Amino acid sequence: MKVTLTRFYWLVNLNSTVVFLGIAYIQQSVANNLGFLIPFMSVMLMLIAIHMVRNKLTFRPKKGSSLLTTLGVFLNSVKMCCLHYRHLSGDVASWLDRAKENNGGHYSETHVENVKVLVGLFPLYGLQLLYRACITQIPSGYYIQTMNSNLHLNSFLLPIAAMNIISILPLLLLAPLMECVTTCCLSMEKSPLSPVRVITLGHACAALSVLVAGLSEVHRKGFPLKEQALSGKVVQVSSMACLQLAPQYLLLGLAEALVTPACSLISFHLTPSHIRGIALHFLTLSYGGGCFLGAIIIQLVYLFSGGNFYPNTLHEGNLERFFFFLATVMTINTLVFWRISYRYLDLSVGQSRVVGSSHLAEKLLQYKTCLRFYDTMESSYTTTSLDTIL
Repeated sequence: MKVTLTRFYWLVNLNSTVVFLGIAYIQQSVANNLGFLIPFMSVMLMLIAIHMVRNKLTFRPKKGSSLLTTLGVFLNSVKMCCLHYRHLSGDVASWLDRAKENNGGHYSETHVENVKVLVGLFPLYGLQLLYRACITQIPSGYYIQTMNSNLHLNSFLLPIAAMNIISILPLLLLAPLMECVTTCCLSMEKSPLSPVRVITLGHACAALSVLVAGLSEVHRKGFPLKEQALSGKVVQVSSMACLQLAPQYLLLGLAEALVTPACSLISFHLTPSHIRGIALHFLTLSYGGGCFLGAIIIQLVYLFSGGNFYPNTLHEGNLERFFFFLATVMTINTLVFWRISYRYLDLSVGQSRVVGSSHLAEKLLQYKTCLRFYDTMESSYTTTSLDTIL
């Protein structure tokens, strides 16, 4: 499963590399409208291809849980907690247990236990919000830095989006290496590095990337200004070469190569098969929420600073303070994740808990054990009585 996820993200980023190298250059140097026409035609061809093979892609999902059932367990638990004094059920270990049928709820024990496993992943998803806000600095803060730097490489004008290739290189290079290391560890019967350790390292790389971005901004402002033509307009930019910003792109790309596949792996292995799709949907939702969080942080900083952090002339702004602030909160986020990472060390905990946490199953096992015990005692007593008679 880990190898498959790594290959999937490798192919996705390989496609992104082609897009940034090709379409970005066409849009900036050849024709601006053509840069929009190519993605539009690509999407249309993709939709036509999916429509042609839709019968082969359609399958019957596994029964047992759905998004509506999951939301229903939450709502029913809240309702039962609010109306607890009207029911005869006693105290429960978790507030979600109120939704069980034996506690007056409307859902089976299996459904509730599956949702409890999903809730256990919410801290993991919540701590990805700030990390994803750091990732959004590539098309926002890092983009502004690159746009206000010298884009000329000898006589060639680099597209601004070409700097994104630097952030994609770590995954293109590390994915085959990580797959090789994982295969070697499994063949030698050794455990590879756990996903939570990989995520912690990725979060640390993201915090370090934003810190380096702040230091690079201080260094960039020390260079004299020069005129540079961008999209038909002449603007004042720093004479520092944009390639000097490569370390922060590399660190953020390394973080993405480590975090995203590991989060998907944890979500897949720690959830039962019936709700794996829902768990991955919540993970994707946390990524989207992180993008919104990054946009909100930038907007709040812009409003509170009166536009001082993002002025028209970046040389007069204080973008480095924003990067230092983001590096500080991301460091705290990394320490919090490291503190709770023990919950996700064993990838078999979630499924074993679902299988063995059912009270009904535990009672049946106890009854089975008791029957075996009494059967053994009865046989022993019969044998002893016969020996005595003889």
